[in-house]
Amino acid sequence: MKEILRRAITGAVFIILLLSAIFLSSDAFDFLLMIFGLACIYEYKRMVGLRGYYIFLAYLSLWWIFIYLVKENDKVPINILMLITIVVDLAMLYFLFSKKGRKFNTFKKFVAGLFYIGGGCVFLTMIPYKNNEFAQLLIMGIFILIWVNDSFAYLVGRSIGRTKLYPNVSPKKTVEGAVGGLLFTLGAAYIMANYEPMVSNVEWMVLATIIVFTGNLGDLVESKLKRVAGVKDSGALLPGHGGMLDRLDSLVFAAPFAYLTLNIFAYVS
Repeated sequence: MKEILRRAITGAVFIILLLSAIFLSSDAFDFLLMIFGLACIYEYKRMVGLRGYYIFLAYLSLWWIFIYLVKENDKVPINILMLITIVVDLAMLYFLFSKKGRKFNTFKKFVAGLFYIGGGCVFLTMIPYKNNEFAQLLIMGIFILIWVNDSFAYLVGRSIGRTKLYPNVSPKKTVEGAVGGLLFTLGAAYIMANYEPMVSNVEWMVLATIIVFTGNLGDLVESKLKRVAGVKDSGALLPGHGGMLDRLDSLVFAAPFAYLTLNIFAYVS
């Protein structure tokens, strides 16, 4: 009971902090996501044994360039960063599904952390900026989709889950839980479409499917990193939830794919 209460309190504080930043101002949201990214990179750095502080400097430089210097209509640098981030994410999926033990050298650890986490955080921050406006309900909706998927995948999996999803990496996750999470997330997307007209009903459903699929993969990638490192959690920053990367692993991985999807919607509409 104490553990459940501690998880509930920590989760509530985290959600209140995030939603407060979203509705306070775009600058507050940007700053909070930058801090979250630093925390995630710190935990990643410890897990993979990456020495030095160069990755923090690189992340802050990446952040400054793409959040404050590169404008929304500067598509070339944004598309280059998106391509690099997605390629690194695909490399992380190769790492996830590879049965052979793979050792990353320092350079690979650096690049993986910078773009898998840093690039993901940058795109997570860029998502709500549409037509030079800060779309509060859009980014809030994406967070809600991830939370609904995580919550109901856990509840459905714990209730009726029988078929293991990927037991070698995450023995508690089940196929039934994944399907249940998707169905409830689609329901949440349908509701969100009534409040955020910038994205149509069908587009919300497609976006939800992509976020659930890539978010689940991101969760498994982080589980593989923890398994290789021999740790249960990425950190202890959030009591009852582990580290910041444990909390944001799905969002960080899904962010560039969600950003790409939203831009495809804008292009074809």
